[in-house]
Amino acid sequence: MKQGISVGIAALLVGSAGGFLVGKAASSSGGETADASGSSVSLVRESKRSGSGDERLSRADSVEGALREPSQLARLQSLMDLYAGMDAAQLEEAAKNLDSLPMGDRIMASMLLFSQWGEIDPQGALAFTKTMGFGGMFAKPTVLRSWASVDPVNAAKYFSENPNDFADMGGRGGPGGDNGAGVIAREWAKLDPQAALDWAQGLDGRDKSSALVSVLGEMAAKDPAEAASVASGLEGDDRNRAYSEIAEKWAQSDYASAEAWISTLTGEDKQDALASAIGVLAKSDPVGASAKISSMAEGGEKERAIRDVGSSWAREDPAAAAAWVASQESGSDGMRNVMATWAGQDATAALSFIESQPQGEIRDSATQAYLWTDRSMAPSQSITLAETITDDRDRSRAVGMTASRWMREDEAAAKAYVQQSTAISDEVKERILSGDAGRGGGDRGRGGRGR
Repeated sequence: MKQGISVGIAALLVGSAGGFLVGKAASSSGGETADASGSSVSLVRESKRSGSGDERLSRADSVEGALREPSQLARLQSLMDLYAGMDAAQLEEAAKNLDSLPMGDRIMASMLLFSQWGEIDPQGALAFTKTMGFGGMFAKPTVLRSWASVDPVNAAKYFSENPNDFADMGGRGGPGGDNGAGVIAREWAKLDPQAALDWAQGLDGRDKSSALVSVLGEMAAKDPAEAASVASGLEGDDRNRAYSEIAEKWAQSDYASAEAWISTLTGEDKQDALASAIGVLAKSDPVGASAKISSMAEGGEKERAIRDVGSSWAREDPAAAAAWVASQESGSDGMRNVMATWAGQDATAALSFIESQPQGEIRDSATQAYLWTDRSMAPSQSITLAETITDDRDRSRAVGMTASRWMREDEAAAKAYVQQSTAISDEVKERILSGDAGRGGGDRGRGGRGR
């Protein structure tokens, strides 16, 4: 668990530090952005390096030494210090040794290494990612994001001239599932939103769509009304996505104003924007947010809002959250999140709630989440609970999962139970007994909803 948290912190530290320092450089130079010669890039890099040297004492002189620090945050700091002192050639040598690290350490080190390399020698870093096989697909977005955070003009120029280099990035590039154009636009907008917007509007197809939404999302953090005005000129899905992101940013600073703006929208634009705003409100006032949902039309966005509200509410009062979600016509997906939280806090109370529910999608969702989360129940009881799931495919997956756990404790008893079960088909039994239950799936064609 701690390892996962540390990787997230690494991403936040790198992104936050880059954005803050770039912003200070732009501010001190009158808002100047990088031009093709990279003149203002040096200002950004000098800003980042001021305070280094004597003022910054590296905690280790090698990656191995940094990773031996006694806490995750100390390891992160040591790695950041270590990579900040390397030139491009040294970073390349360090990158060649990443494969020798344990996976958790490799992820953490890769994020920091390629973030640094992407600032001082982005084309060299991108060239290296081509030698990494599958792993290069994950390092490339980090390089591009880092490059764009200090030199968006040249990052954009390279992107336009080498589109095939970024074709495999898909939506993995950045916040909100940005592709390569979205990554550049989002970082550029932090420096010069108008220049970023002009660039985005000159693109085509999916690149244009992703870039525009990214720019407007960044604009909304400072001036949501202006961002909304610009977004109103977009069409279709582009406008819909932009409105949704603007609503989220606006709600973070002024929910009442965001809500007033959303009330002027119509159709899917309104539903998407309202769901995003409610998700923000739910973090501070889940009860108040739950009341807002009553005005939403049934559909995917209402389901999203219910999930967000239920998840936030469950951290404070899982029983109340579960009762509310269960009362919603579209609450089955939201119940999974609530039950996962509740089962971790009070498995006994969570199970009692499940047993009080009538058969149907809500109970099925709660049961699946409970079985995935709770480890205190005896396997023989877990598998009996799994068999109460009404959907054929969901039941088969849950029985297979619980049977696999049981086999690790008492293989003979688990196999005997599976063989006599009447809740799953012979095909599913064979898959479980052969140890292949982890593939999921189940009785297709027997009335399951499918996924």
